[in-house]
Amino acid sequence: MNVKTVAQDPKPNGAPVAVIDTGICNLRSVTKALEAVGAAPRVVRTPAELAAANARGLVLPGVGALRDCVASLRETGLGDSVRDWIAADRPFLGVCLGMQALFEHSEEGNVTGLGVFPGKVVRFRRPPEFKIPHMGWNTVRFVQKNSPLAAGLSPDADAFYFVHSFHCQPADPALTLAECDYGGAFCAAIARGRVFATQFHPEKSQAKGLQIYRNFAIVAGI
Repeated sequence: MNVKTVAQDPKPNGAPVAVIDTGICNLRSVTKALEAVGAAPRVVRTPAELAAANARGLVLPGVGALRDCVASLRETGLGDSVRDWIAADRPFLGVCLGMQALFEHSEEGNVTGLGVFPGKVVRFRRPPEFKIPHMGWNTVRFVQKNSPLAAGLSPDADAFYFVHSFHCQPADPALTLAECDYGGAFCAAIARGRVFATQFHPEKSQAKGLQIYRNFAIVAGI
């Protein structure tokens, strides 16, 4: 995302938000988006670095293969850190693989996820006219009423950028924050308390995506 094309907030006030580096995430785009909304991103690679960051919020981004993302979290011990953070209802934002990793199991490589939420990640099964991966802009419909992550956004008319072949199926429908239609509705975002995750990439979604990061920063008290 080119944050220069979007009106930027005042200079970051120094309030830190930790961003987990799993080795397969688009760190630059995410950290630039956080800076644009007034946060001070701190890239962390170990539980010790997360503790030292004294962060008000935690972001788990990811692109590529879920197996690599989950393996990195387990090897570094940050998988337990993510579970503990979410269990404490501290402000958390997962992006793309950062959303998929929260569930119990994925069909992609038969991967066992972190198991934060019951449910699974499945491959798109669509007619031939729907290309897989699902890539590009698509409209999102927010189904949770008055979610702080959706503040300032249209409930059913804003488009966000997607790149994925698999999508999440929460066992609890109430977990779904937003849906998207691509040959059938699928879960595009989840929310519970101060924990959020999106299948789409806010950092690649221009002004509307930046609003997602701005709203998350507000939840984190920034």
